[in-house]
Amino acid sequence: MKVCVVQPYYSFNYDDLDECYNDMMALVDKCDDSLDVIVMPEYCDIPVSTPSEKEFKASIEKYNARVYEKVVETAKRCNAVVFANFAYESENGYRNTTYAFNQRGEVVGKYFKAHPAPSEVKTAKEGGNELDVGYSYEHTSPYIIDVDGVRYGFMTCYDFYFYESFAPLAHAGVDVIIGCSHQRTDTHQTLETIGKFLSYHTNAYLVRSAVSLGEESGICGCSMVVAPDGTMLLDMKSKIGLGIVEIDPHKKHFKPAGFLGKDKAHYEYIEEGRRPWLYRNGGSGVALFNDIMPYPRVCAHRGFSTVAPENSLPSLGSAVGLGAEEIEFDIWSTKDGVLVSCHDDTLDRVSDGTGKIYDHTYEELLRLDFGVKHGERFRGLKIPTFEEILRRFGARTIMNIHVKIWDVNAPDPMIEQIVALVRKHDCARHVYFMTTNDNIIKKVMEYAPDIAVCVGWDGNPDPMSMPSRAIKLGAKKIQLFKPYFNAQTVKYAHENGILCNVFWSDDPTETKEFLEMGIDTILANDYLSIANTVKEWKEKR
Repeated sequence: MKVCVVQPYYSFNYDDLDECYNDMMALVDKCDDSLDVIVMPEYCDIPVSTPSEKEFKASIEKYNARVYEKVVETAKRCNAVVFANFAYESENGYRNTTYAFNQRGEVVGKYFKAHPAPSEVKTAKEGGNELDVGYSYEHTSPYIIDVDGVRYGFMTCYDFYFYESFAPLAHAGVDVIIGCSHQRTDTHQTLETIGKFLSYHTNAYLVRSAVSLGEESGICGCSMVVAPDGTMLLDMKSKIGLGIVEIDPHKKHFKPAGFLGKDKAHYEYIEEGRRPWLYRNGGSGVALFNDIMPYPRVCAHRGFSTVAPENSLPSLGSAVGLGAEEIEFDIWSTKDGVLVSCHDDTLDRVSDGTGKIYDHTYEELLRLDFGVKHGERFRGLKIPTFEEILRRFGARTIMNIHVKIWDVNAPDPMIEQIVALVRKHDCARHVYFMTTNDNIIKKVMEYAPDIAVCVGWDGNPDPMSMPSRAIKLGAKKIQLFKPYFNAQTVKYAHENGILCNVFWSDDPTETKEFLEMGIDTILANDYLSIANTVKEWKEKR
C-alpha cells in the first residue's frame, strides 16, 4: 500500500488565507493514481490562523464546500482512499471532523475529534471558537472503520496527548491510525516521540498529516509515517510538499513478553500486568465533571436514605447504582484523626453506641453497629470512612461533601488531609465541599482553588443573606435552607453566577415548585421518587 501525506504551508497572517488554500490544493493536485491512501491535515477549510471566531467561521463558510468537492474529485481521479479534516455542521454548530472517502468519492466514515481542544470548547466571549462538542461528553468506544480489509482508527491533534486512549485503539486491533493534525506549539522531537510511542503501543501504523510553519521552523510539521515497531518510515519535519512511502498495513510487531516470554504485541504484554486501581479514574462509569454536568440535578441526601441506613455504603451505593447525579454525605474526624461519614456528631440515633464521634477512636467505632436501627437486614453494618467512599464511588457521581468539623470550628480542620484524599482518588472535578463556616471557606478556596465550595446556611433568616455571602466570598454555589429563601433569592444568585441547591424535598409537588423557581439541585432523601419527578419535568419542558 502506497500512502501519501500532504504537508502545506500554514500562515499566522489571516491575509494569506486565499494563498495558503490555493497552495494546499495545488499540492493535492500533484497526487496521482499510483497512491492508495492520501491523508490531508487538520482544518483544510481553515488554512491559516484566525484572529477570532468570526474569521474562523468565515473561512469555513468560504472553503468548506470547495474542500469537499476537491476531495471527492481527488479520490476518484487517483482511485485512492482519502482522509481529509474539515468542518461538519450539526444541528448545534460545527464539529472538528475527519472524513474518509473511498475510491468512488463516497463518504465511508466521519470521525469527530474525541478531545476537542480548549480553544474549540470555549465560547467566542471567552476567546474560543465555540464548536459543537456535546458529543465528546458521551461514553463511546474508539471509532473504527474498515476499508478494503484495512482497519483504520483516528487521532486528531489534541487527541495525541491522551495516552490513556492508546490502549482502546490497541484492543480494537487497528492496522492504521489516521492523524489529521496541527500541534502548532510542539517541537519536532516531541512530535516524533509521541508518534513512535503511539505506533509501538498500538501495534499499528501511524499516518499523520500536519502543516508546516515554514521550512526553517523547528516546531509543528512532522507529517510522518511510523511502523508498528516504532521505526520512522517518513518524517517531513517542516518540508512543504508530499511525503510518500510504501507500507504493509497488516504487518505487526511482536516481541518477547518479558525475559524468556512468548512473542506478543507490546500492549498484550502490558495487559498481563495491568493494575487498574493504580491509574486515573477511567471508563464508562465515570460521571461528567461537576463543572459541565447539566442542571437541574437531584442530590441523594445521605444517599438513598429511605431504603438503607443514611450515610452508609449501601445508601450511597443505591443512589449511585440508580444513576444519581449527586450524592451528599457528612464527614467527622474520630479521636485519632480518621475521617468517617455520619450526619450527627453523636452516636445514639444512628448506632448502638453513645457519646460523641470525636471522643472515640476509629477502632472503637468499628465495634458499633450502624445498621440495626434502620432494620434487622442491616445488622452489623460498620461506619464508612471518607476514603472508603472515595474508593468505591469516586468519579462515579458528583459528591456534595458536608464537612461537619468545619461547621463546628474543630481545632484541626484537616483541610490538607481532606483535599489530599480527594486528589489521591482523582476526584477534584467530581466533588464540592459544603460548610456554613465562611472563614473555612476562604481558607479552602485559597488552598485548593480548583475544588468547588458550597456556602451553607448559617442561621440568618434573611432570604438574601446566602447569595450576599457567596458574592463576598467569591463562591459559586449555595445550599438554601427551607423556608429561608424565595424566588428573588434564586434570581439574585443566578444574576451573580451562583448556583442554588435546596435542602431538601421529598414531595413531588414541592419539587416542581422549586424547579419552576429555578433551583439547580434538589437534595432528596427519597431519591428515586424525586429523580423521577425531575425527569418528568425535564421531558415536559
